[in-house]
Parts: sequence; structure tokens; C-alpha cells
Amino acid sequence: MRAGGVLGTLASPEQGGLGVHGFTLEHWAQGTSPLHRLHAIAKIAATMSLLLSLSLADPAYPVFYLGCFILLMAGAAVAKLPLGRLLLRSLLVAPFVAGVVVVNLFGGDPARGLTIFWRAYLSACAATLLLATTPFPTLLHALDRLRVPYFFLTVVHFLYRYLSVVYEQAKSMRRARQCRAPQPDRRGLWEAAAATVGSLFLRSHHRAERVHRAMLARGFRGRVMSLETARFGGWDWTLLLVFFALLGLLQFASQVFGPEGFSAL
Repeated sequence: MRAGGVLGTLASPEQGGLGVHGFTLEHWAQGTSPLHRLHAIAKIAATMSLLLSLSLADPAYPVFYLGCFILLMAGAAVAKLPLGRLLLRSLLVAPFVAGVVVVNLFGGDPARGLTIFWRAYLSACAATLLLATTPFPTLLHALDRLRVPYFFLTVVHFLYRYLSVVYEQAKSMRRARQCRAPQPDRRGLWEAAAATVGSLFLRSHHRAERVHRAMLARGFRGRVMSLETARFGGWDWTLLLVFFALLGLLQFASQVFGPEGFSAL
């Protein structure tokens, strides 16, 4: 392992670590595709309707899950996103449902376990696609217009920005370690990683305080202002209604091509 150890893996995107873009998806959200230009409220409504449909879908109709997957991949293709990386990032939800899936797989109900996994994974794909096509400030502004409690939005906004602060601090500390420290052994690696995490927390905390004081000095009064001026137009309504129609067709097709539908035919 290169100098920097665990910290280097977390802070260096070029080494396959998460990096700041692994959290923010900002580099994808700056695109100019038709899906990027779609109003954020329309994308939120489409995503929420898809999540609701997934949660209510009958496990006996796998055609619906397949159709939702195709819809998501079509959206990613329209947005010109790398499909492989999108699917890989959506797997971050796997550890949170792995326990339930394993219990069902070995408890005599593998179909239920697979259904839980696919619901969680497709939901993660939908959320990732939303974040990858909508700049975060624009997304928060749209949620504000939808009357989401502003206190919640403020907490999410600062958490999101704080991740960037932590990343920049971790990158700086990793570079300093590479310049000053030799390659440690396994024991020294974990000791250095533990000390680095503590130092990273303290430095990030102090920097966050400085950022807050700078915001207050520039007129921050508890509400993040937005320059978003996009209007919800006829094109947004059209695409949203088309998406709702496609979801309805998927529901109908899943019942026609499901086991009960075949028996009725």
C-alpha cells in the first residue's frame, strides 16, 4: 500500500477511493442533456413516484422491476452518464439490506430476499440518477418550493458542504504524510490511520467554525439564498406525464405477463 494508507484510499479518487465526487456527484450534475435541463421539481416527482411504485409492487411480478431498471438505464443514457459507474455507486446501498436478504435467503424465502434487494437497489439507482442530473443547490431550492421543512434542508445542505471540507483536509494531510513519513508496517499503518482520523476531525471542526464566521460576516442569517430562476413549463409537464404513463403501462404489463395474467390468457 502506498504511503498514506487508509487515508490515501479514502481521499484519492484516482486510486479508486470515494473522493469528493463519490459523495457529491457534482461532476455529473453539470451536464447539459435534456434530462439535466428538466426542471428539478419534475425530476423529484418522477423519482418519488417510481420509489412509491417500487414499494407497492407485487413481488410476483418481476416484469415491473425489469421495466423500472430499463427506464432508469434509458434515463442515464439520455443524460450521457457512465452506466457502469452509476450501477456501481448504487451498490452502496447493499450493505444496509444485506442482513435482511441473507436471513430470507437462508430462512426458506429466497424470493422475498431478492425482492427486498431489487427494491433497495433500484431505489438507490433512482436517487443516484436524480443527484447525478440535478445540482445540489437546485435540488434544495426545488424541495423548498415543495414546502419541505427548511430546517431539514439547512441541515442537509451543511452536511453536504461539510463533506467537501473533510475531503480537502484529508487530501492535504495525505500529501503531507507522503512527503514526511516513510512506508509504515502493518501495525504502524493502523496506528497512523487512527491518529490521522482524530487529527482530521479536529482540523475539520476548526475549519467549519471559520467558514461559519465567514458566512455570518457576509450576511448569512439562517437561510441559504438561491439564484435559481427556472420555471416549471409545458415541456416539464409533458415529460412528467409521459413518465407517469410509462409507469402505468409497466404496472399493466407486469400483471398481463405475470403468472396470474398467463393463467387468465
